[in-house]
Amino acid sequence: MADPRGFLKHDRKVAVRRPISERIHDWQEVYPGTPGKALLPIIQDQASRCMDCGIPFCHSGCPLGNLIPEWNDLVYREDWQAAVDRLHATNNFPEFTGRLCPAPCETACVLGISQPPVTIKNVEVAIADRGWENRIIKPQMPEWHSNKTVAVIGSGPAGLAVAQQLTREGHTVAVYERDDAPGGLMRYGIPEFKMEKKVLDRRLRQMRHEGTIFRSGVNVGFDITAAELRERYDAVVLAIGSTIRRDLPVPGRELRGIHQAMEYLPQANRAALGEAVEFQITAEGKDVVIIGGGDTGADCLGTATRQGARSVTQLEIMPRPTEERPDNQPWPTYPAIFRVASAQEEFGDRLYALSTTRFTGDTHGRVAGLDLVEVAFSDGKFNPVEGSEKHIPAQLVLLAMGFTGPQREGLVEQFGLELDPRGNIARNGDFETSEPGVFVCGDAGRGQSLIVWAIAEGRSCAAGVDKYLTGESKLPRPIEPTDRPLMA
Repeated sequence: MADPRGFLKHDRKVAVRRPISERIHDWQEVYPGTPGKALLPIIQDQASRCMDCGIPFCHSGCPLGNLIPEWNDLVYREDWQAAVDRLHATNNFPEFTGRLCPAPCETACVLGISQPPVTIKNVEVAIADRGWENRIIKPQMPEWHSNKTVAVIGSGPAGLAVAQQLTREGHTVAVYERDDAPGGLMRYGIPEFKMEKKVLDRRLRQMRHEGTIFRSGVNVGFDITAAELRERYDAVVLAIGSTIRRDLPVPGRELRGIHQAMEYLPQANRAALGEAVEFQITAEGKDVVIIGGGDTGADCLGTATRQGARSVTQLEIMPRPTEERPDNQPWPTYPAIFRVASAQEEFGDRLYALSTTRFTGDTHGRVAGLDLVEVAFSDGKFNPVEGSEKHIPAQLVLLAMGFTGPQREGLVEQFGLELDPRGNIARNGDFETSEPGVFVCGDAGRGQSLIVWAIAEGRSCAAGVDKYLTGESKLPRPIEPTDRPLMA
């Protein structure tokens, strides 16, 4: 235990973000330097707040089973080499999760029952950033080669995790990505102000040094067929994500200026990196309405702010969450409470319990506003509140309402894969699909979820693939395919 009285001596403190007036004028991460560096002056005090509980519920809050008390103690003792090793023992990419995960481990922290929980996420990213800065994190070369080949389709966090695990186990792994560079939504869906792409690129360099092969700009299922994959590789892993976007089929949906978030964000990311984007969707000088109150909606908000939107309104059909944990979501579950992302503290309004009934347009066929109505949840559905109709102007509407499942056209149809009742790709206890030798992990099998679950899926799927190729596997398996997060 780092300091038996640490939680009594120190209050919770998190990394301090750059001033709003400064950061909204650039695309750099919202923290000075990096999130890890921003916490370094107080990192040992914060690590000392960990009580090294007899039953560390933070382990169960994290699907990866991160060894949180262990690396908190090592940080307190300034043993950075050991802290980096223990962090990577369960997590391939802590610099990603330390920036992008909503930290269900913190809501499961035992200290959080009576006090603010340990700043687990901030300590995690501080270890990772320190590890890269001090060149502690290095390529891990396989000790031998199995002569077995694996194709991983998709280079998001699940695909990268399964690829790194299998490469280090001695298999020859090729990762296919239909975009022009690997990373999945981490590259073109996550804005720079949340994670700069140099953070992603340095991890990809490590993977290339270890032997993982990346083949970008290949739309698998069209440029290369399922039959060709089976002929070339001993096993295939589908990490294609959940990409069917949920739409809003109300009158006026055909108006120009209404876009899916994943049409808008990739263009903005490319432009932020200096790429030329033809016919870019931009929020400059416009009243912007974002439909969807989740992380993707917040990403759109921060992006629109930096593009110079005149106003931004984020709509959510659910009522405003409470500040405190609801009675029906007891510790250690992840509660639906009111949270403020960095983008939401910068600019814009958040409106709750509203449903869009119609998009209105101008004489040129472009969106000009939205008709809304307040709703109340009863009898299992949202019902309009009589007399609550209102109208708000908008010249740009962004739909950030999530995804409903993986793309069926292409590989799923060519392999003839079975789907589960939720529309995801069905798999058995080893993450194998209905087609022998074809595996699935991440959102394509689980459904839309968090980055930490994607990495846990990739690590667990790698064990299933390794067992299929060699007859047994010693690779870690943090979760089972039937696991579901302790989240609302």
